[in-house]
Amino acid sequence: VYICTLCDATRLEASQNLVFHSITRSHSENLQRYETWRANPYHESVDELRDRVKGVSAKPFIETLPSIDALHCDIGNAAEFYRIFQLEIGEVYKNSNATREERKKWQTILDKHLRKKMNLKPIMRMNGNFARKLMSKETVEAVCELVQCEERQEALKELMDLYLKMKPVWRSSCPAKECPELLCQYSYHSQRFAELLSTKFKYRYEGRITNYFHKTLAHVPEI
Repeated sequence: VYICTLCDATRLEASQNLVFHSITRSHSENLQRYETWRANPYHESVDELRDRVKGVSAKPFIETLPSIDALHCDIGNAAEFYRIFQLEIGEVYKNSNATREERKKWQTILDKHLRKKMNLKPIMRMNGNFARKLMSKETVEAVCELVQCEERQEALKELMDLYLKMKPVWRSSCPAKECPELLCQYSYHSQRFAELLSTKFKYRYEGRITNYFHKTLAHVPEI
């Protein structure tokens, strides 16, 4: 399964090497692949077509220009943190065989707590406003009240802290001028973030990684 519009990494390859991937595609090439997916000019099967376009089945959000689609990046990454919060409440790092009912219960617990502590009302689908409010030190502090293990609390806090230090780089139109120190530290922060995913949060990221985690860890410095 290909997960990126900037390189030809599969989900497995991206999860095994979280940081070191180079941009190998242009935006125009992605648009051509999108048209191939849409028109299927060679009358191929779905699997053959998917392999030909290497994951480009929708118009790409992130272009290979000196910019990044910050809104979709925020939304995609916030959705992943929202899932991590639920899994930490359910202590999936100790037992990954939870039922659907149990997972739904964790989400309900999280939603009620976020509403009480952060005035964040539950939503059906992640949006920009919810994402911005969710991704904060105050939110992770509130979530940690639901996490029993102190070591897991610290891991969550560090993960959020690293994320908030990386975020200004892709939110900025000119990070070299607007946040030069954070730009210089980006590689260190992204490598430490990747290390946490592959160790403390291995239960979720062994053999998998999300599209936007991959892009923010592997491609932002190059962009």
